[in-house]
This record gives sequence, structure tokens and C-alpha cells, in this order.
Amino acid sequence: GLFFSIGELWRTTRRFTVSSMRNLGMGKKMIEGRISEELHFLIEMIKSFKGEPFSLTSFNCAPINITFVLLFGDRFDYTDPTFLTLLRLIDEVMILLGSPYLNYFNFYPFLGFLFKTHKIMLGKIEDVRVILRQYMKASREDINENSVRSYIDALIFKQQEEKNKKDSLFHDDNLMASILDLVMAGTETIATTLQWSILLMMKYPEIQKKVQEEIGRTVKAGSWATYEDRKNMPFTNAVLHEVQRFITLLPHVPRCTAVDTHFRGYFLPKGIIVIPSLTSVLMDKTQWETPHQFNPNHFLDAEGNFVKREAFLPFSTGRRNCIGESLAKMELFVFFVGLLQTFTFQPQPGVSESDLDLTVPQTTFTLRPQPQATCAVLRE
Repeated sequence: GLFFSIGELWRTTRRFTVSSMRNLGMGKKMIEGRISEELHFLIEMIKSFKGEPFSLTSFNCAPINITFVLLFGDRFDYTDPTFLTLLRLIDEVMILLGSPYLNYFNFYPFLGFLFKTHKIMLGKIEDVRVILRQYMKASREDINENSVRSYIDALIFKQQEEKNKKDSLFHDDNLMASILDLVMAGTETIATTLQWSILLMMKYPEIQKKVQEEIGRTVKAGSWATYEDRKNMPFTNAVLHEVQRFITLLPHVPRCTAVDTHFRGYFLPKGIIVIPSLTSVLMDKTQWETPHQFNPNHFLDAEGNFVKREAFLPFSTGRRNCIGESLAKMELFVFFVGLLQTFTFQPQPGVSESDLDLTVPQTTFTLRPQPQATCAVLRE
């Protein structure tokens, strides 16, 4: 797979995945069209609530569907049983991944008989695999080298291309692991970031209003914003960057030392697990004026121009940084701007802005917001 392999297997799989995703439109106009199409479905779903409260998790459907478009070649209807099953399983696996019992098992595997969490999680992952095998089977039966429609198609075609090659890395286990990695990590991260962005707009209505005013000045009435528009929307761009900095979505992703390493007086032998802390960068008081406050001015100069910051590393850094960074940035911008162009988001009746909770309820695979509701008021 992409996340837990090392050496040549990792290099080959990552290189192939990045190339395939670009060919399928990641970071290009092609996929932006699919994002805008998905935005339409999301807005129609939100309109159906007619201003009544609904869960922040409802926003997950759209970004998750974009990942599925790349993986499977097409979107799901939000009521599709397979779609709903995948959403439920992904959610349950993400919660289990944050369980302290799972971490105890990682450190003390000989005590496995005491910890049931890992067995439950493996069972749910197998349920996801059952669904993925159906798509792999369909792809094998209908493969067309002139029309690669999805990441699964690309993997199957590559496997068939190398079927006579000794020691090919595109064997069934690696194919399944690669698809599974993208199903899990490629859905949870952007979906949770979108939830946080709406929650923060509810919490800070004056910031939401400024974003809407900038949208009104920049985007033609009756049109959706394009990703290119971000260059003319410094405040909105700053808000989205600050959302990602402030929430520190995925602060502690384990890594492994490739060689014997000396670091700040410590000796780290080759092969040891190290856990870098992105929180130490994204919340560094030497880099950010108000690190523990939500403050879009972190990304604006005195004239209101957008400013890149060296300490902004939500996608990590180095050769194992997030491969979906360009897609995530495009999705977040198009969805966020389209939503604020159409609606104003407010707390549900009886809840004030000060009541909205920005603390994290539990450590899942990512740092999710507390379960909360929003009301979407249709704008004129």
C-alpha cells in the first residue's frame, strides 16, 4: 500500500498513484468540473432541510464522493446503500484507529487477548475489502486500455501489463492495500476539514460575513467560484489556511527512521518508529502571533494581501507528504465558497455562538469536532 510500505514497494506504488491520479484529473480542470457538479448535489441536499438543524457530518457526503469518483470512476447517490455502508464503515474504523486500546496493542502485541479493539477493526476493514473486491472484479471484466476510468482501472491495467514480469509489485495484496489506503485517508481528512470550516464560520459570524462580501465582489452572480478565483480572494484564502492550521487535523502520523540517525543529542537506530508532531509547528508561538486563536490575519499582510507562511505544514513535509494535497486544496476552496455563496450558517435555535464547542471530543484517526448541528439559511 501507500502508507505502511517502505523501500522500493513504497516508491513504485506512490509514483504510480501520483501519476494515475494526475491522469484522472487530480489538481486539474477536469476534476474541478466534478467538484462543481458535486457541490450542486450537496447544496440541493442542504436545501431539503429547509432551514431546520442538521448534523455537521452531512457535509461529508460531497468530499467523500469526489474520492470515490477517482477510485471507482463514478459518484454515488447520497441514498445509495453501498455509499451509506462505506460511510458507516469508514467512520467506525476511524474511531477505532484513535482508540487507546489499539495503541496499547501496538506496543504490547503479546497482550492481544486482552484487547478486542484490533479484532473489531480488522473485521470492519474486511467488510470494506468485500465491497472493493466487487469493484476490482467488475474492472477486470471490463478493462479497456483506451479508457482508464478510475484508479482501480489503472491498477488492474498495470497488473495485467506486468503479469509476465517476475517479482512485479502490482500483486493483489498491494492493489487492495493501495485502494484501501485511499478509501480511508482520502475521505476522512477533507470531509472533517469541511466540517470544521463550517463550524468556525458559525462561531465567528463576522468572519463568515467578510468571506461572503469578498465572494460577492469576486464571483459573478449566477456563477460558481473557480479554483483560479482564490488568487483574487485573499481573505477567503487566508480563512481556509487558518482553518487548516487551527484544527491541526492529523498531528501525529508515525514514521520510521531509514538509517541510524543522531538528532539533538539522541541516537535513533535504523527502523525505529518516530512520531513527528505537526502541532509543534502549527501552534508554535514563535511562528504565529496568536497560535491558539482562530485568526485569519496570520495569512494576511498589513494591506490585506495573502501571505504564505513557512510554518504552514498541514499536509506534512518530505517525500511522504500527503499525495492528495492539490485535490484537497481545490475541493476545500470550491465547496467552502459555493456553500457560503448560497447559505449563511448559524447555530441551531437555543444555541449561541459562545455555546459552540471547538474542543475535540475524541481522538479518532483525525481530530474531529464535537458532534454539533447547523442551520443553513438560504441567501438572497
